[in-house]
Amino acid sequence: MDSLTRDPRAPIDPAIDSPGREGLTGTAPASMYAPAVEREQITIAPDFAPADAQPAWRQDFPIDWPQDLYVERRDFLKFMVLTSAAFTAGQAWIAAQNWYRRQRGQPPVQRIAGIDDLPVAGSLGFTYPDEHEPCLLVRLTTTEFVAFSQKCTHLSCAVIPRPHENSFFCPCHNGRFDLRTGTPTAGPPRRPLTRVVLERRADAIYAIGVEERTV
Repeated sequence: MDSLTRDPRAPIDPAIDSPGREGLTGTAPASMYAPAVEREQITIAPDFAPADAQPAWRQDFPIDWPQDLYVERRDFLKFMVLTSAAFTAGQAWIAAQNWYRRQRGQPPVQRIAGIDDLPVAGSLGFTYPDEHEPCLLVRLTTTEFVAFSQKCTHLSCAVIPRPHENSFFCPCHNGRFDLRTGTPTAGPPRRPLTRVVLERRADAIYAIGVEERTV
């Protein structure tokens, strides 16, 4: 019973005249001069019973430093693997999107509105280059028009034109973009809005292309 209740981390007394060893000579244990294991690295349960005699819950809820650190390292490695997998999947998705855009070729030429259909500081919603891409046409002056994707570059929420503030406003996270250039000016967005290339033909405004930008 003493072997189960005695703390195995207690230092060994090498003295020959210790209790129970009187009169013995040369009986110091052979392992006495072996490199000692750091006390903090020894896994010992509170009742000093061996690991295979411990309840299963102690495997998931360690109560000493070595096991606790082991769980932390395991969780950290799991996190790194999942992060790397997510990064790789993201890069593959971007590559697939770029490939798809190249396969689509040039966007179509599409009439958006007549010159007189939109007052100064007015805006008009449309879809381009397909029905899944909402966009906004804004008339800045009597002769200037701009058009951008309506999807915020943060989380794709729909932006709202605010000509009196000279900006597009994203209500989801208070993001803002410059009304003339589409560049982010406030909030979490870091990339500018996708610009729709416009062309004036006679008395109408046409969309003739899309310009993806990163800055």
